[in-house]
Order: sequence, then C-alpha cells, then structure tokens
Amino acid sequence: MRRVVTDDLDALLDILPLHIREPLYQQPDHSELLEVILDLGRLPEARFPHRELVLNSREVSQSDIDYVVSRIGDFTGDNRAGINHTLHRISAIRNRNGYIIGLTCRVGRAVFGTVKMIQDLIESGNNVLLLGRPGIGKTTMLREVARVLADDFKKRVIVIDTSNEIAGDGDIPHPAIGHARRMQVAAPAEQHAVMIEAVENHMPEVIIIDEIGTELEAQAARTIAERGVQLVGTAHGNTLENLIMNPTLSDLIGGIQTVTLGDEEARRRHTQKSILERKAPPTFDVVVEIVDYYRVTVHPVVTEAVDALLHGQPPKAEVRWMDEDGEVKREAITSPLIWESKEEKQQEKALRFYLFGANRSRLEQTAKEGRKELKIIADLKQADIFLTTRSYYRRKPQKIRDAEALGIPIYVLKSNNAAQMKQCLDALYPRDTQYTYVHHLQRLLAERRGFNSGNRSLEPGGKRKSR
Repeated sequence: MRRVVTDDLDALLDILPLHIREPLYQQPDHSELLEVILDLGRLPEARFPHRELVLNSREVSQSDIDYVVSRIGDFTGDNRAGINHTLHRISAIRNRNGYIIGLTCRVGRAVFGTVKMIQDLIESGNNVLLLGRPGIGKTTMLREVARVLADDFKKRVIVIDTSNEIAGDGDIPHPAIGHARRMQVAAPAEQHAVMIEAVENHMPEVIIIDEIGTELEAQAARTIAERGVQLVGTAHGNTLENLIMNPTLSDLIGGIQTVTLGDEEARRRHTQKSILERKAPPTFDVVVEIVDYYRVTVHPVVTEAVDALLHGQPPKAEVRWMDEDGEVKREAITSPLIWESKEEKQQEKALRFYLFGANRSRLEQTAKEGRKELKIIADLKQADIFLTTRSYYRRKPQKIRDAEALGIPIYVLKSNNAAQMKQCLDALYPRDTQYTYVHHLQRLLAERRGFNSGNRSLEPGGKRKSR
C-alpha cells in the first residue's frame, strides 16, 4: 500500500566508502534502509525498520568520515547537511574541538498517499498541527501536504525549510513539494524571523513549518494564524497532553493558567478553588497525533479537547487509518485518561527517572524516607520523568532538548536539596486516592511558573508564598 515516489537511494549509497556500500547492496531488503551510522573507532551499522546490521568488521576511520563529508553539502548551524537534489540528511557529531567524529546518514523518502487520512482537515483551511515521535513520518506527511495544497488546490504555499529536510538540499526544491515555494533558513535560531518574513513579503495562503520548538517560533506561529494565513506544522511531543505539559509550546494550544475560584463557584463546579484554565484561543484548530505511517489520532476541535483534559475529563477524538485497499477508515473514540481513577488500585507505580544534574543518592534517600518506589535509568527513551535543576534547565543543553523532542515531562528543581526532592516526589506520588492528573499538572505548572518568575512560586492550593 505504501508507494514510494522517490528515495534516490543510490545517491546516498554513492557517498559511502566502498567497503561500507557493497554490504548494503547485498541485503535483499536494502530498499527499506533507514539510516547508516558511522562513528569513529566503531563498526559501521545500518538500521532497517526491524533490525540493525553491522556492515563490516573494520572499524570506521577518520578517512572514512572525511570521504563522506567531502561528497556532500556544507553543514549548517544545526550540524545537518544534504545531497544536492535529494531528500537525504546527513547529521554530524563533533568533538569539543569541532572536528566531525560521527555521522548519521538518513534516507529521505517522498511517500505518496499518507495525506489522504487528513486531507479533509487541510482542505477546510484549518490550522493543523502534527505530533509524533522522531522518525514516525511527520516531515514526510508535511511534504505531501505542501504538494497537495499547491498542486491540487492551487494555493500559494510557502515551505519554511530550516534544515532543507522538507524540500531537499540545493537551491532548487525537490519535486516532492510540487509547486510550493521554499524559503531556506540560514541558521535554526532565525526560523521564527523567516516565518514572519514569508508572510510579509510573499503573500502566501499557506505556511508549512517543520519542528516548532522554541517560544519565539510559537509566537511567530500565532502571529501568522492571526493574519489569516493557514498554518500546517509539526512540533515536538507525542500527544496533546505533551503540549499541555510543555511550558515552551503550550501557547500553540492556547496556553495554560491557574485560576482561583470563589467558594460558591468552587462548590457549584464541585472542584477545588484553584483550577487550570485555557488562557487564550489556540493557534492550531486541529491536532493530529501520528501513530505510524497509516494510522493517526485526530483531535478535530482543540479547544474542546484541551478544556476536557484540564477539567479531568477524557477528550473526544477520532482514530483514522488506511486499509489494505488504500481506503481511509474512521472510528470515534474517547481517549483514555492517562491518570488513575479513584476505583483503581492505590498501589503506586515505580516511575522511571532520568537524572540530569540532580543528586542521585539524595533522591534515593528522600524516596526511601517517603516510601516511594522509583527507578533511576540510563536510557532517556525509557524515562517517565526527566529530573533536572534550575541551573541546567536555563542552559538548555542537548539532553534537555532531546527530552523535549521525545515528549518526556521535565521536572525542574529550584535547588538540589532534599526539601525540593520531597516536594517533587509528593507531587508525582500522591497519597490522596482522589488526586487526579489535573492536580499533578497544576503542581508542575506552578513549579515552572515559580522558576520563570525567579522570586515566587505557588503552594498547593494556589496560595502565593514569598521567597
């Protein structure tokens, strides 16, 4: 069912040294290749959808890496390069002196047909946000959205192409985006400025943007939407709940604020006095969670979905998939809540913590004293919580950016002491069986707001306390 328009696989394999290239061609499924990993002093590896393969018993040398680098384009500020007139991406790993000591050579493919699952959403003129884990196909779908809107619906489409990943390397855009125009970005930090420039200078009807990841880009997206230009983009995070938990990108779905109700109103609503509310209308009307190439979960009305989550109710959504005949099937669902109900077991789950700057022995001792079960893990992808400190979070190192990209909730300690760790564990391991996801979210947002303001935070219940 999946029909590849083009992958130009030979163009990628031709940049590899002969002793790495030949074993790839010998693989019966080499057309399904995802990426080739070349790390200095290690064996070269190839990654396929369901397996990994060592390509040669000879370790990768500096000359092997230099050979590849000499046959591709220049690396930009985000350490990515490409091959002219292709969609392939080569990403570099550098040592502290700036020399390249590792390469990830990813195959870029233009896939035809996946946009059918959301075609009615983009036809309607709604602003659509695509979510999904890295490598799930967000950019592939975005590329086809650009082509369909430009060629089939004759709209003026501009693609903001920060890493040349959507429309390929070189000055001439790849045919996969059809007649859509492409604006390149000199450096990742300038992406938000190019987004605004596209609207002001080129009169687009649609803006396509990949990887909205900073507050400035989120603000630029809102500016574009307010000017009446349709926006289709992707963002870090697997689900709508991830966006709500992300202080940088929550503005895309309206932003979250704490509101204190009066006694009478709280009784009428049967809630506590301090509740979470959506701050403003969302930038994006529709959120699409990409499960895989042929299955998505659609939140057709973001305002209703966000309000439902904040009020402790399961949001209504729609699952869409393509069958073997290429027909789109739909099923309305009520998304399961990600928190435990009152009737469920009171047994606490052992959360998996990834520590970055947080004191491990102190955390384990605090957990032991509070009878909390936790696991400290070394694999970021398996983490339930990313725990760091204010000083590390401010610098935004690569590990924190990786956690955000994977949609892992980040808990920021104001200081690396036992009191802060106890507060963290009390929020994540509630003793009250009526504690809900909403209460947990309030605590996280309060912590982050206290960190951002620098001199005050919210206590449980919404009361202010001075520092």
